[in-house]
Amino acid sequence: ITNNSITRNPGATWFLPNEDEWYKAAYYDPTLNSNAGGYFDFATRSDVAPTAELPAGGINSANYRYHAVQDTTAVGAYTSALSPYGTWDQSGNVWEWNEAIIDSSYRGSRGGSWDSYYSSLLSSSYRDYVEPANESKIDGFRVASLSSPASVPEPGSLAVWAVLGGIGLCWRRRRARAKCASNAS
Repeated sequence: ITNNSITRNPGATWFLPNEDEWYKAAYYDPTLNSNAGGYFDFATRSDVAPTAELPAGGINSANYRYHAVQDTTAVGAYTSALSPYGTWDQSGNVWEWNEAIIDSSYRGSRGGSWDSYYSSLLSSSYRDYVEPANESKIDGFRVASLSSPASVPEPGSLAVWAVLGGIGLCWRRRRARAKCASNAS
């Protein structure tokens, strides 16, 4: 962070979206207004507040009003409540950081979270912020990419690669120890 702004590395493959990118992915639909484009009030392709339901709820539902789920849900749990660009959970679940810097030490965040009581906190007109040192389980982020969505690995596949890498390192160490033992004898 320099001079109250963030400069994305040239050629970055994965990054936090800036506020405009996040906002467009959540609310913009190019087919609205006779294909002239426009913005919805909520990231569930609706101008009506989503209902606070359990996952697999209706087409306009989200994880908020803490009494419904009382915690985060897996990404995509609300399969019928996609944004116009096909992103999940941009209304509710966790407040999502973006690249906006507010008052030099806060990150912009949008979308509301599972403990947001009022639907207005999920609306396109509401903007919040969080100090990174004070983040909690209601805060998170969304990874964006300029390449195809398939190029961003799922967290589960990263875990598999981490485990395989760990096994590989252990095998390499074991082989190195065996070689040292045979050289010593």
